[in-house]
Amino acid sequence: MNSRRVLITGLSTYWGGRLAQALEQDEEIEAIIGVDSRDPTLELERTEFVRVGTQHGLLRRIVEAAEIDTVVDSRLIPDSIVLPAREAHENNVIGTMNILAACGGEGSTVRKFVFKSSAHYYGSEQDDPAFFTEAMGRPHPPRTRIERDIVEAEATVADFAEKNPEVSVTILRYANVLGPDVRTSHTKLLSMPAVPMILGFDPRYQFVHEDDVVSALEHVVANDLRGIFNVAGDGVLAFSEVVGLLGKTYVPLLPPWGTSIAAAALRRTGLDIPPEMLQQMRFGRGLDNRKLKATGFQYRYTTRETVQKLAEHMRLHPVLRGLQEPYRYEREVEDFLRWSPYVRNPSYRKEGRLAPAEAVELQKMLASYGDRLGGGSSSRRQQSQAAIRAAEQAPEPAADGGNGAAALSASLEHYDDLEADEIVGLVDSLESDDLTSLLEYERGHLARPRVISALEGVLTRRRTGDRG
Repeated sequence: MNSRRVLITGLSTYWGGRLAQALEQDEEIEAIIGVDSRDPTLELERTEFVRVGTQHGLLRRIVEAAEIDTVVDSRLIPDSIVLPAREAHENNVIGTMNILAACGGEGSTVRKFVFKSSAHYYGSEQDDPAFFTEAMGRPHPPRTRIERDIVEAEATVADFAEKNPEVSVTILRYANVLGPDVRTSHTKLLSMPAVPMILGFDPRYQFVHEDDVVSALEHVVANDLRGIFNVAGDGVLAFSEVVGLLGKTYVPLLPPWGTSIAAAALRRTGLDIPPEMLQQMRFGRGLDNRKLKATGFQYRYTTRETVQKLAEHMRLHPVLRGLQEPYRYEREVEDFLRWSPYVRNPSYRKEGRLAPAEAVELQKMLASYGDRLGGGSSSRRQQSQAAIRAAEQAPEPAADGGNGAAALSASLEHYDDLEADEIVGLVDSLESDDLTSLLEYERGHLARPRVISALEGVLTRRRTGDRG
């Protein structure tokens, strides 16, 4: 199926934000909604941010109200030093269960679920195959807490896929990621002036560039790909080769026995090596990436090229870092850029019109809210159905607009049930006549400043544009 209305969980994570930015460039995607308990960390244009955690009841309401057809779960934490063990388990396992609960069930509109996982699913052991294929199970029980979380989370996703065959479920297992912007334990290790190694071990390593991570997520959203796919760049390198390509020296500082104790001593220098990473520094890991490539996906970077790009960044970063200002999300600024009549630059907001299909979506949502909150009497339902039929039969919008008025006027009795955020997210797609009607109604009833500001801003900007 083609994704049209996408929900991204973990919007404040690097991967959630990057994916949202990429999907914003696809004009065929009608709606992008990102949820997280923290503010976004990347600048977004048409993605709607909703501050919510992984409470399945709240997520289910968002999925139903927006009629989401595709959910991308980008929240997985594969690094045990990012959060304490209990919080990581809550995020990786309990959070995944809650999101799946919000996606399934009778009447759900979700038809595609994408889960961003990690190659830590396979582990790292002495007798591992040269390359893991997706058909291979984990040969040994999980050694670390993060590995147990990943195995348990994937088992939950697999159970969901079995119970919901109408939903296309995809799991992407990523190799270690490198890039100029992403921060992982491996990039921190490789940034050391002298990179520590385990005495007597020079494991094989395989990396994937951060851009290929985002491209793989885009590829899965755009195509119906069921099952598990490894994501890793072509080729492998010995760890000593990786260090050499970065222009660093390596020091076999860690002993082959008591490695964890020696690694704990390194924390005094600011280097914290998680246990799952110590296993990889001993035995390495390789992934067979042919299955994803067979679907038409093309990697931009091999493992060697990924390391070389990181080396280039490390050389330039000390010079450029003073010129870069990090993005900071501010709700008031975002509202100003989207709705203020004084914003003239069209790149900050793309204005549209209410097409017949969009009028149907709006009317269905308004009717849904009215029914759920107790306003769904028989007469109101009949009015809603009549408005939907009128919108479906309406002609294409003419230059002077006005095609959505009938659907909109019939929905005013449910209008008061909508939250300000929900109304603000719709106003830019309405005709000017409809906006004027809503503005008069809003002023005479709830008089919410944010809604009035959004309505006035779009109307003023359109009038200014007509005069120009």
